[in-house]
Amino acid sequence: MKTLIAPNRITINALAERLKKAKGRPEFQRIQCVLIRATLGSTAAEIARLLGWSTATVHVIHSRWAKEGDTIFELKTKGGRRNQYLSVEDEAAFLHPFLAKAEAGGVLNANEIKTAFEALVGRSVAKTTIYRMLERWGWRKIVPRPRHPKAYPAAQTAFKKTHNRGPG
Repeated sequence: MKTLIAPNRITINALAERLKKAKGRPEFQRIQCVLIRATLGSTAAEIARLLGWSTATVHVIHSRWAKEGDTIFELKTKGGRRNQYLSVEDEAAFLHPFLAKAEAGGVLNANEIKTAFEALVGRSVAKTTIYRMLERWGWRKIVPRPRHPKAYPAAQTAFKKTHNRGPG
């Protein structure tokens, strides 16, 4: 068996500690991949079967770990806003007059915000874009209902006519 990893007790202990502190499944599995090889000496095919990976992926992880060391465990997440119309600062500046009006007791009108937003970015956007933007800034749609959904107007009218109002 060809060995890419020359495990020693310090390496195995460091990997075991790192496994306890792994922040997510991808990082955990990468550490497992190296640790299983270092402790048990399992083949790439056995490790691949255990982790649900392909044998080629296991070979890549082992060779990268031999070359790069522990840096292969530090995964970068995609994160961020890659498809944004405005930066966070520009979005805050755009929403400020609308939110100030709402905080003063006014009503936020999504159509009004949508029209102003489309004028700013120079293209039409979906209404959900505006609702998602408002949600990012801690606002949500609250509309009082005009009547209770289970109300029965005929019964209410009859009750008003027959109700004994008592002494008064």
